[in-house]
Amino acid sequence: MREACREVATADLDYGDPRGGAALREVAAGYLRRVRAAAADQENLIVCTGFAQGLNLALQVLHQLGVGRVAFEDPGYGDIATSTSILLAPGLPGAQPVHVPVDDLGIDVAALAASGARAVVVTPAHQSPTGVVLAAARRHALVEWAVRNDAYIVEDDYDSEFRYDREPVGVLQGIAPDRVFTLGTVSKSLAPAVRLGWVVAPPALAGAVAEAKLLSDRGTSGLDQLALAALLRSGRYDRHLRRMRGVYARRRSALIGSLRRHAPGVRLTGLAAGFHAVAHLRQGADEDAVVAAALDRSVGLYGMRPYRAFGGDGPPQLVLGFGLTGERAIEAGIAAVADLLR
Repeated sequence: MREACREVATADLDYGDPRGGAALREVAAGYLRRVRAAAADQENLIVCTGFAQGLNLALQVLHQLGVGRVAFEDPGYGDIATSTSILLAPGLPGAQPVHVPVDDLGIDVAALAASGARAVVVTPAHQSPTGVVLAAARRHALVEWAVRNDAYIVEDDYDSEFRYDREPVGVLQGIAPDRVFTLGTVSKSLAPAVRLGWVVAPPALAGAVAEAKLLSDRGTSGLDQLALAALLRSGRYDRHLRRMRGVYARRRSALIGSLRRHAPGVRLTGLAAGFHAVAHLRQGADEDAVVAAALDRSVGLYGMRPYRAFGGDGPPQLVLGFGLTGERAIEAGIAAVADLLR
């Protein structure tokens, strides 16, 4: 913080560059190159106020390019109304959402190609909510789709820093910087109250994203940017991430162990990264009934159905979050609903 204060003493406290402060853009671009294998340059990085604004800025620029149909993963952000509201939020007249299925290898690129979309919003490093990692062949197929169709990929890189069993998967932007917008925030690594994020835009479109940001809100808090830049530059951010990876890894292990003890027939997937896993219930189980019965026992569970585009049929699954739940609470919660899971 002292370093940030020294920078404030000499910085101009006006609106500044709509892309964000030079200090944060420089250090954030370096961090993304080092940690996420991004082809990031501070000239193409625009600081924003969290993921939602970053997505809106990217969609506005794509709309200016004539993109009218945007694909979303299914399951993903939610039902058809949710994806429609995402497109309407930045004021995209006539924008049409389409939904593309996700399987064990990630988004189905063949189905995406058949959808007629010219943009797609994806979570390739740890698909939300299934937890699958976009397979290498699919990553290259997705980039080829974008190049072939003059299309764009909006990459939500939301929790990739928290990976437990192997090295983090690099961003898609690193292999196709001219076709990918990468969105990142510190809401998962620090706290949702820290309203800071970034868009790494294709070089040819970075200026348009900055212009959209300027028209949106005249810029993100410069003081907050200086504080985050100081945190990154000092190495404290990296140390914080290492410590929190240990905390979340222990909670993850508690979830795995509790299910093995109390409901050994339940299969877990999506555990390689992030703060949630997917529990696969027996065939024919009533997902909604399990969630309701668990709530009667003061245990909060989330079904997969609300994440499906049309609330449609699918295998009965639960999304089990462990990021905000301590190890003892995880054990007690699983024990309380074990018969429901079985």
